[in-house]
Amino acid sequence: MPKGAITSYIDVAQLVLYAFWIFFAGLVFYLRREDRREGYPLESETRGGLKGWDWLFLPTPKAFVMADGKTVLVPRPEEGPSGPLKAEKREIWPGAPLEPTSRTDARLGDGVGPGSWARRTDTPDLTWEGKHRIVPMRIATEFVVSDRDHDPRGMRVVGADQAVAGTVTDIWIDRGESLPRYYEVDLAARPGTSVLVPVVFADVQGSHRTVAVEALLARQFAEVPPRREADSVTIREEDRIVAFYGAGTLYATPARQEPLL
Repeated sequence: MPKGAITSYIDVAQLVLYAFWIFFAGLVFYLRREDRREGYPLESETRGGLKGWDWLFLPTPKAFVMADGKTVLVPRPEEGPSGPLKAEKREIWPGAPLEPTSRTDARLGDGVGPGSWARRTDTPDLTWEGKHRIVPMRIATEFVVSDRDHDPRGMRVVGADQAVAGTVTDIWIDRGESLPRYYEVDLAARPGTSVLVPVVFADVQGSHRTVAVEALLARQFAEVPPRREADSVTIREEDRIVAFYGAGTLYATPARQEPLL
């Protein structure tokens, strides 16, 4: 019998290999359960509502203490759909694409497809110092626009139809990352009413003193989800605002839903 062999067929190296396989399989199973803490249980495509609790593949709820002292349980089995889905399946088979049922303009806020958003906490994001993270430059006076860049404040904002939607009145800064996140736009159709435009959807054309936003038509800016406070934005409001512009990339006009060829 070779040295280190338990029997003539199994040695220590084989046992170590088998132990590693068992450990690795257990690790994969554990990680796959843990990544189901957000977005689970799933909604049923056939009857609506949440599917039943899966005791094997869903982890037991774990309490997380947030920075503000609140405790959050995840998964949250009590948190179901936010309302009736304003869409219907194009085919009967599971996983079929959804078709919004609202008229074209209303689809932008229905939370379907590229306009989907999550029900995140309805409080502003904070910095390590406890200050609101995303605020306008009229609040974050320590920030300035570089002389090498075009200052969009005072520029007109035009939609995909080249009509004027409003004028940029301020820049909202991310204090944590030291970069701009939104442009605040005073609407031409509703003077005194402002909405936020994510900078990733805006093209600042300094030579023309114009900020072009191809995601929306000019009239659709009036339907951008509002903010509860004039000088702050909550995490949930951010999700809804960005989702609105995302929906515009597909639903702003009927032609955008048609094939290119």
